[in-house]
Amino acid sequence: MEPIPLMTPYQMGPFDLSHRVVLAPMTRSRSYGNLPQPHAVKYYAQRATEGGLLISEATGVSADAQGMSAIPHTPGIWTKEQVQAWKPIVDAVHAKGATFFCQIWHVGRASDMQQQPISSTDKPIERNPENYCMDFSTPRSLTEEEIPALIDQFRIAARNALEAGFDGVELHAANGYLMDQFMKDGVNDRADGYGGSLENRCRLALETVDVLVDQVGPYNVGVRLSPYSGCLGCRDSDPDELAVYMARELNRRDVLYLNVVEPEMTSEDDGGALGLVPHRLQAMRDTFDGTLMVGGGYGREEGNSAIAEEYADLVAYGRLFLANPDLPERFRRNSPLNKYDRATFYTDDPIVGYTDYPFLEDGGQTVQVVEGNGVIY
Repeated sequence: MEPIPLMTPYQMGPFDLSHRVVLAPMTRSRSYGNLPQPHAVKYYAQRATEGGLLISEATGVSADAQGMSAIPHTPGIWTKEQVQAWKPIVDAVHAKGATFFCQIWHVGRASDMQQQPISSTDKPIERNPENYCMDFSTPRSLTEEEIPALIDQFRIAARNALEAGFDGVELHAANGYLMDQFMKDGVNDRADGYGGSLENRCRLALETVDVLVDQVGPYNVGVRLSPYSGCLGCRDSDPDELAVYMARELNRRDVLYLNVVEPEMTSEDDGGALGLVPHRLQAMRDTFDGTLMVGGGYGREEGNSAIAEEYADLVAYGRLFLANPDLPERFRRNSPLNKYDRATFYTDDPIVGYTDYPFLEDGGQTVQVVEGNGVIY
């Protein structure tokens, strides 16, 4: 029986992948005190397969990189203690034969736990249902003189990630967090060398990539982008131009992959539905020579279509992989999928909604409460 497109092998730079189904980076709020916990060993190992690719939950580069009370207990990688805590988790993933990248981030103004978080602006995120009805702190605009020290936090985080055993790092430059706050003109109101023109607004992200590439090498660096997203009030007036510009500049830097969030999905089906993904990333596909990973609302058939049509090389799955630790095998067999329970996305329970979703051999499908189609970050 010929394998479905999602289950065909792929060569991602030096990494031999046996299939195209990627564990998307998802905040899981189980790293108490910003320290990765032993229960994460089981969580990630459950979702690791021979030749699979996993991307870790967003991992802070400094103490002030954290900050949303709605998603507490996020891990860090700025201390030696955190590095040591990550090692058994990474080892468990590698023992299953998978590749593991660490996503590194700074939330910027997306904080209600810091008095004056840094950003590209001094404008706070508006309180409204789209922004979780949270009272975000009023940020302060980062000065040009402070930027080298910020970038160095990402360099140290990348070095620490490789020390912990990760195969590489993914720069989180999406979803309304710090890098995105600089790139998009709906937020960035600066008048210095990091504001105004598209080139200036993208400067922080690209200078950070340059440092990461210098620290760990281009084949150990991926970048996550969401040019079409308005998450956390972060929008751009010309997302098509932003998308192509970043794809071109990252192509020049030979980074390993781009992990790009599609525009908002229109799927009302928990498994996705063919034709409902906007497919607005074709210009990025045409511009970027490395691996293009897409995500955001994909189901089995839509993922197969994206691979078969060479629209993307890999497809990242979040909620479906959360609820189905054996998702690649379920896709291979076209088996029913467990439903996810949104109420347990961000709880701090080390088992419920974390490592208790059943595998196919455990008796099949669970019945969970499903609410909406929002992506968890």
